[in-house]
Amino acid sequence: MGAVLKFTDFFCPKSVAVIGASRDETKVGHTIVDNIINSGYRGKILLVNPNTDNIHGIKCYKSILDIKDDIDLAIMVIPNKFIMEALDDCAKKNTRFSIIISAGFKETGREGALLEQQVTEKAKIYGIRLLGPNCLGMIDFICPLNASFSPNMPEKGAIAFLSQSGALGTAVLDWAKTNGIGLSKFVSMGNKADISEIDLFEDWLADSNTNVITAYVEGVTNGRQFMDVCSKVTKHKPIIIIKSGNTDAGAKAVSSHTGTLAGSSKAYEAAFKQTGVIRARTVKDLFNLATAFAHQPLPEGKNIAIITNAGGPGIMASDACEENGITLAHIKQETVEELKTFLPSAGNFYNPIDVLGDALAQRYAKTFEVILKDRNINAVLVLLTPQAMTQVFETAKALTEALKKSGRKIPVVTSFMGGYEVKEGVDFLNIAGIPNFSIPEEAVQALKALINQAEWINKKQNDFRIFKADKKYASEIFKRNLSQDRHELGEMEAREILLAYDIKVPYAAVAKNITDAEKIVKKTGFPVVVKIDSPDILHKSDVGGIKVGIENEAELDIAFQSIMSSVKKFMPDARINGISVQEMIQDKKEIIIGVNKDPQFGHMMMFGLGGIYVEVLKDVSFRIAPINESDAREMIEEIKAIKLLKGVRGEYPSDIDSIVEVLLKISQLVTDFPDIIEMDINPLFVKQKGKGSIAGDVRIRIQN
Repeated sequence: MGAVLKFTDFFCPKSVAVIGASRDETKVGHTIVDNIINSGYRGKILLVNPNTDNIHGIKCYKSILDIKDDIDLAIMVIPNKFIMEALDDCAKKNTRFSIIISAGFKETGREGALLEQQVTEKAKIYGIRLLGPNCLGMIDFICPLNASFSPNMPEKGAIAFLSQSGALGTAVLDWAKTNGIGLSKFVSMGNKADISEIDLFEDWLADSNTNVITAYVEGVTNGRQFMDVCSKVTKHKPIIIIKSGNTDAGAKAVSSHTGTLAGSSKAYEAAFKQTGVIRARTVKDLFNLATAFAHQPLPEGKNIAIITNAGGPGIMASDACEENGITLAHIKQETVEELKTFLPSAGNFYNPIDVLGDALAQRYAKTFEVILKDRNINAVLVLLTPQAMTQVFETAKALTEALKKSGRKIPVVTSFMGGYEVKEGVDFLNIAGIPNFSIPEEAVQALKALINQAEWINKKQNDFRIFKADKKYASEIFKRNLSQDRHELGEMEAREILLAYDIKVPYAAVAKNITDAEKIVKKTGFPVVVKIDSPDILHKSDVGGIKVGIENEAELDIAFQSIMSSVKKFMPDARINGISVQEMIQDKKEIIIGVNKDPQFGHMMMFGLGGIYVEVLKDVSFRIAPINESDAREMIEEIKAIKLLKGVRGEYPSDIDSIVEVLLKISQLVTDFPDIIEMDINPLFVKQKGKGSIAGDVRIRIQN
């Protein structure tokens, strides 16, 4: 990170120098000059080109050092080999920001990466913040200033957008212009050598012209800092992100259940959930949501009313509400009675409210007025299909007037369905700040996002609980393994780690032979579980290394010999400490708690049903450590099989509080010891009726 500067001088500088300005209309250096002039920029435009006297009548300087004035922003459109010298000159002119449009850096390979590193280090020494290199540039629609080589200038608005892809950035600008979506800022980050989404999010938090922050991101610079900044910003302004690279086809193979199910996409998903970031799947979704946030207030609850002139779309919207956890508001009886005074008897006076296909603008407006008076309703969705008598434009106008007249701050979205027939009305709604969506489901998704944002803002952040733990003893175990170049803890060592953090485990001991096993059983009693104890065997069941439900000495002898024989057959070179004999936990549910270290965000925790089916069912949830109690309970509630833990068909509920405690203790463990890269407790046996949880099997992998 470079020096801390006010980004005002970046987005709306008093002077802009274009180093590499060109008279050649086919050159990027010419396009940028044109864009600066045509954007209406009111500051000083300073052009540097040693081979030209002027461009568009603006004087060209041989060198930046020939310019008398200081330069706030320098835009470099010159071959990469001249960038270092240009930075030296900029430092002499007290330049604090530079946009390096030029390519030829880390995107080209090792030499380019080295040059980029040198440029970044030099800029840091000079206190110059860099955007790029290899970027499209930036646009401030308020200043205004188009310091990019994109010719598209959408309308001025309240949505800021940043993109890690220049090509996508140009497409988005064109799309926004075509669809009348107003922007406040646009930034193409390119290689992100210095200025990143973290800097821009922080700046836009304080930007009074920006109500909504949107982004296309391929990867973040610093996962933990990204989460910290997003957590702060989203309490005041929504952040909506498209994250690409959502498949894990190219991910490095990992051995644990957690690692297999994780992948970077899951890490980003978890980080977004924990920080209030809204994830969009498409550019259309991104701006659908952004448009709603830009102009609509947040709801005070999640009860919505639907007004429609067609039954089918009303049903579609109702279904979408149920699927998104949105409640159809209970319409007050006095509201129903008032609706009956003017709606046709064939209509529906309850939610969704059907004003029928012959509804003119006045019927819509009157219904809307009555609904707005009902305080049971927190948001309104108005549906319209263009029928023979439908007054589309008049209805749009009547709705906006009714909303203004009511004086109520309540989110209203519409779905005027169709194309040409509804265009005039949709355009009017957009101008009035009421977002329209082409289908009801999109409108409901926008309302859901508004509801989620309101809940996020009002959500109280729990403190992180700290549990008493023998950190020193755990540290000694890890150090001993690393000193012996062992990265996979043996089962008994892994159990000791859990005990150091007061996580219960069944009684167990390692038997070298059947006689040892019989002695152990005298302490545990039958039934028992017997399993191979080897640092080289990760999944015991795959090699016949585990037997459960051993009821007597005869079965114990058979199981002991069977495991040894099977393991030697499948893994003859495996190091074997012996066979672990463990008391068998009965009357329990089995879950899994896992950890996998993500390169960007650190330790990612997983929760789900345990046993051998976890990778098949994939009914799991993820969070980034450290987690608090709220995070832990949300993880548990997210899995589809939560009803099994809460008790079904007369079963007593499992001890969910004990699961929460184990999750929090594991979070503390991996936070205390960053060298843990993989960990599975599978299964964690969960008792019923408040009797706790016991870790049945655990594996821990560490790195130097």
